[in-house]
Amino acid sequence: MARIFCIANQKGGVGKTTTTVNLAAGLARIGQRVLVVDLDPQGNATMGSGVDKRALELSVYDVLLESAGIAEARRRSEKAGFDVLGANRELAGAEVELVELERRDKRLKAALAAVDAEYDFVLIDCPPSLSLLTLNGLCAAHGVVVPMQCEYFALEGLSDLVNTIKQVHANLNPDLQIIGLLRVMFDPRITLQQQVSEQLKAHFGDKVFDTVIPRNVRLAEAPSYGLPGVVFDPSSRGAVAFVEFANEMVRRIEGMR
Repeated sequence: MARIFCIANQKGGVGKTTTTVNLAAGLARIGQRVLVVDLDPQGNATMGSGVDKRALELSVYDVLLESAGIAEARRRSEKAGFDVLGANRELAGAEVELVELERRDKRLKAALAAVDAEYDFVLIDCPPSLSLLTLNGLCAAHGVVVPMQCEYFALEGLSDLVNTIKQVHANLNPDLQIIGLLRVMFDPRITLQQQVSEQLKAHFGDKVFDTVIPRNVRLAEAPSYGLPGVVFDPSSRGAVAFVEFANEMVRRIEGMR
């Protein structure tokens, strides 16, 4: 059975997409079968996995409207070693179209059930807003991985996200929980970042992943080549950290079963 995780944070620009594609590549590198679901109309996770969003004949849009299944809409990221259910601008229209439909928040969950046995991990890249798209991700998932920068405003956004997850857990998806907080773009030379990191550990305890993703130029460069950083430059500090994180993720999930 696939373990399904949303990579979510209601604050923009915190590295959700970078985390999604590099965790996927890291998991693939250690032998896991992975599907990335891009729920953001910008399609950055699609492009960052090496799949051209402009050339998609079928996308997550078709899956949500039930005009196609995941098996026919997914594409293979050959260089990175995982599958991608891609997104493009069409997805922005799905918001409006879904409002009128039955089971509008459970459509992704139903679609994933059909390919459940084919994957070990499904990683869902969520848009920064709490929309029907994000809600589909949260209703389908077993848990949420929260990438966050160790800055003051990030703590403010985190409390909003925790409240959202509690509401979804109570009303729509009793399986949903926070799997862990991942500290990203971390620079140990900045005192404030160290202080916020300590606050996170004090407040959330073992919910904070041990792995820390450093601020790394190679991770930032990789999307322009259509590759996750883990594939683009496997020896870079960022790539090594993400493979380490993939191993930690597998251990944590085995501990939860």
